[in-house]
Amino acid sequence: MKPESQPTKEIDPSHQQKRSLLRVVGPLVLATGLIFLIVALVDFFRAMGSFGGPPKLFWCAFVGMPLLWLGFALSSAGFAGSVQRYMAGETAPVAKDTVNYLADGTKESVKTLAAAVGEGLAAGGGRAKDVLVRCHKCNQPNEADAKFCKGCGAILAKTKPCPACNELNDPDARFCDACGKPLTA
Repeated sequence: MKPESQPTKEIDPSHQQKRSLLRVVGPLVLATGLIFLIVALVDFFRAMGSFGGPPKLFWCAFVGMPLLWLGFALSSAGFAGSVQRYMAGETAPVAKDTVNYLADGTKESVKTLAAAVGEGLAAGGGRAKDVLVRCHKCNQPNEADAKFCKGCGAILAKTKPCPACNELNDPDARFCDACGKPLTA
């Protein structure tokens, strides 16, 4: 059931009409096929019981079986939305309960895992110094908080502003890191 604030927009404006037609024609074709099949079977068993000759209306079975199939297919198409909504109504609460059960059952495990990850990160302690920044001139790795390159002395800070977006870029950049526009010399 959709909230009233959200209007439903159908892809095909004649959808309701087609569905109604399928819901009427499908069962009619199904019933017609069933009648043909019953006539054929009654004629067949009557002929077998009396031994009076071959069945005369057995051809109705060859008309009835395809009509049964067609009627079933049309009815299935006409009622598919209702069946799917029913199935969703039956399975969605079970799926929700399953997810909630799993979440409740694994809550302590997740807390334990998060604590272990936190301890591992804390044990790494001084790992922040392992983060390196490469010099744009000589490609020398430097600590993240370094202001100048330890290999060539070049400034590591981004100092060249882009005239289009004002993003700061490396001093020798020819194009902006953010917008890709050429940087003027």
